[in-house]
Parts: sequence; structure tokens; C-alpha cells
Amino acid sequence: MSGASASPARPDVVPVLTIDGPSGSGKGTVCRAAAQALGWALLDSGALYRLVALAARQRGIALDDAPALGRLAEGLDIRFGSDAAGEELVWLDGRDVTRAIRTETAGNDASKVAALPAVRTALLGRQRRFVAPPGLVADGRDMGTVVFPDAAVKIFLTASADERAGRRYKQLKEKGVAATLAALSREIAERDQRDISRTASPLVASDDAVLLDTTGITVDAVVRRVLEIVRERLSPG
Repeated sequence: MSGASASPARPDVVPVLTIDGPSGSGKGTVCRAAAQALGWALLDSGALYRLVALAARQRGIALDDAPALGRLAEGLDIRFGSDAAGEELVWLDGRDVTRAIRTETAGNDASKVAALPAVRTALLGRQRRFVAPPGLVADGRDMGTVVFPDAAVKIFLTASADERAGRRYKQLKEKGVAATLAALSREIAERDQRDISRTASPLVASDDAVLLDTTGITVDAVVRRVLEIVRERLSPG
């Protein structure tokens, strides 16, 4: 675990914690836990791209039709909420699509539409509007580099490809979804390549992000470290 120092937070600005990283690095789980512990709002940027991809599938829009996808992203009727247990719920055009956007197909489709500048531009303002007191935890791949470049705290999570594939395999098995470790490894490698090589907001750690390798580390330990970093960065003096 290593990283450079982040800029000190200004007291008159709502603090933002960005957590970026590749698929399977644990961003979603860590971000939800951190947001709950801090009492801050949560931005799941990946869900926005999954929603665009799902809506495109439903409306027969090709996943490489950049102009049409950009217009779609601008006008989507999206709502986020939570159930009694605090689990995230997502609605698209008034319909609950929480499960639909968490499939492997939706994830791979999201990686494709996320590579399009028109889609990223269309969603930029929507993502920034999530900022609200007392603070925001932003989960994604370009949160610290593009969406919130002035964030008070930036973290970049990594993990080995094998570990990430194993985590996803376990998640799918627990949900009763058929999958093979080999196929998941290939999909993760392909998604990594798309995310790293895209011209629009490629996946990269910002210079002032703290790098955390989560390989072989429990979620609870990672969350504790994240909260320690937040306290260090936001403590006065």
C-alpha cells in the first residue's frame, strides 16, 4: 500500500472521497461501507453506465452508436434509492432494474459504452450533482482524474487479475448464477484493456491518489484503511 499526499481539504467545500480502480478490485463494497460509516452520500458511477447500456439494449440502439447513446444518456429517467436493509435500489423509466444492471452482460456492455466520449460527457454533470453535505463517496474509474479532480481524498484500489476473477466467481455462485472462472478471467482482462486504452477518461490512478492493493486483504481491513486515510486527510492542521 502506497500513495502520494492529497491536497488539504477546504472547510467551505463539501468533501469528496473518490475510489477508483479496475473491475473486481472491491470498489463497490468498500465505497458502500465507507459511505455508511461516514454518513455520506454515495455515487455509483458504474451503475450509470450500466443503465445507459441496458436502456440501449431495450431500445435497440447499437452499443457503438455514439451520437444516439449520448442523447440517450442525457435524457434517461434514473432514480436511486435503498430498501429497508440499506441495499441499493435502481429504477429506470420507473421500473426497478437493480438486478438487471448487475449481470455480467450489463457490465461488459457498460464497459463498451463507457469508452465513448459522447456518453461520458453526457453523464459528467449528472455525476457532479451527487455532491451534497456532509460529503460524497464516489465509486468509479475516473472519479479522481476527471469527474472530481479537486476531491479532498483520492484512493485507487487494485488487486491481482486472478483474485478479481475469483471474487466475481464467488459472488455469482452465491447468487446461483452459472459461470466459469476461465470465462470470467477473460472478461476481466478484456474489460481492463478497454478501460485502460480508451481515449476518453482512461482508467489510471491520479498522481495524488493513495494506492491500495487489496489482494489477499479482507474487505473490513480495506475499509478500515480507507477510513484512516480520510481522517488523516481531513483532520485540521
